[in-house]
Amino acid sequence: MKNLLDRTDEQIVAALKANARTSHAELSAKVNLSRNAVRVRIERLEREGFIKGYTIVTGDGATSQNVTTALVFVYRHDRMRGGDVIQALRKIPEVVACDVMTGDFDLLVRVESSKADRITQIWHLIAEMPGVRDTLTSFALSSVIRK
Repeated sequence: MKNLLDRTDEQIVAALKANARTSHAELSAKVNLSRNAVRVRIERLEREGFIKGYTIVTGDGATSQNVTTALVFVYRHDRMRGGDVIQALRKIPEVVACDVMTGDFDLLVRVESSKADRITQIWHLIAEMPGVRDTLTSFALSSVIRK
């Protein structure tokens, strides 16, 4: 059985998602571990399937890219057996985060895309997923704290 990610693993994965070319030295400074410890963790994350590969995202050569961010609040039919929704969300590349919440809604899904139309498509995909009862979507105007 695969281990769950600890906070350090999550930080490493988040940093690699933001920039897959981040060096072990840069990662080690971010997570306060040695380069070798970071390398060992990355190898384990790859071996256990938490990191399945690295990809290249091509662009038009422009240095800045406008990214639209949407927060999708998801209400599931059954909170306790709604794991299929989370598994389906993992398959959508533009879904950059999914938090299981307490309170009125079940999931907070963060979607990022350079095309607002794509966010609309993803919202429709999520709304039509088996197990989803309802959604509420908000677009983020800007991010004031970015690490």
